[in-house]
Amino acid sequence: MEQELNKEKLWGGGEKPYKASYGKLMMWFFLISDALTFSGFLAAYGFMRFRNESIWPVPEDVFTHFPFLKGEHPLLFVALMTFILIMSSVTMVLAVNAGNKNNKNGVILWMALTIVGGITFLGSQAWEWGHFIHGDKGAIELSDREIVHIVDENHKTYSLYDLMEVDKYDNSQHDFTISDLKNAFSLRPDLSIERADRTVVPHEDSHVYFENSQVVLGANLTHNEYGHQLFADFFYFITGFHGFHVFSGVIILIIIFINVIVGTYERRGHYEMVEKVGLYWHFVDLVWVFVFTFYYLV
Repeated sequence: MEQELNKEKLWGGGEKPYKASYGKLMMWFFLISDALTFSGFLAAYGFMRFRNESIWPVPEDVFTHFPFLKGEHPLLFVALMTFILIMSSVTMVLAVNAGNKNNKNGVILWMALTIVGGITFLGSQAWEWGHFIHGDKGAIELSDREIVHIVDENHKTYSLYDLMEVDKYDNSQHDFTISDLKNAFSLRPDLSIERADRTVVPHEDSHVYFENSQVVLGANLTHNEYGHQLFADFFYFITGFHGFHVFSGVIILIIIFINVIVGTYERRGHYEMVEKVGLYWHFVDLVWVFVFTFYYLV
């Protein structure tokens, strides 16, 4: 009889599972469903990545630039972005901790730093997108959609801008044709063609790669100078979808931040909303760790 009464008490709505509020449970359900969505995207990326492994671009050869620094710095900027996002998660923990102590000023301080971290990450992501769209050194796209690059004697990708002696950042000078490129290439016997599978074709046998082909500068949803088209498609889709989550998180953080300043949660006697948005922000940070690992490092 006592066991039956306990069951009625347990399942009759009188107990909160794990002592969590309804709002927290709904947030957890949302995060679990969103985690499955991101898992599907990363699984699809992994499938296509290893299916085309021999011709798939190497991320550390693609993401080599750092704002205001010359030379190549493989994945350094992406690593900095990751560090910024992780540190914003730390400041979010401190904001939640301050809320549990009803420390309004502490919540304001740490949430402000979290918002700054989120905005900085979004700005960095925009810069990376801009650089990816503009391109780096250019490539040649063959009639079968294969991407080949011009390389020097050390098998390092040689910039088409340098070969054509034009300014990389002046779009008005980017109207050179494949015929112009072929003529400039013929005068440089030290250059060769590297195919998508990393095999190098000697200079004297490279002229065929300028027939029925086109110059590709940058990357979009149609052409990709870095290699396989799906590499660019997945980059825009996965990082864009994650960026939308970060943007949404920043907007929510700002709304909660304003409510903290005006004393909404102080009057309620608790800062549970700060904790809820904290769960979402930690999720966004954790997803980026997986994106960084599977897209950039693997």
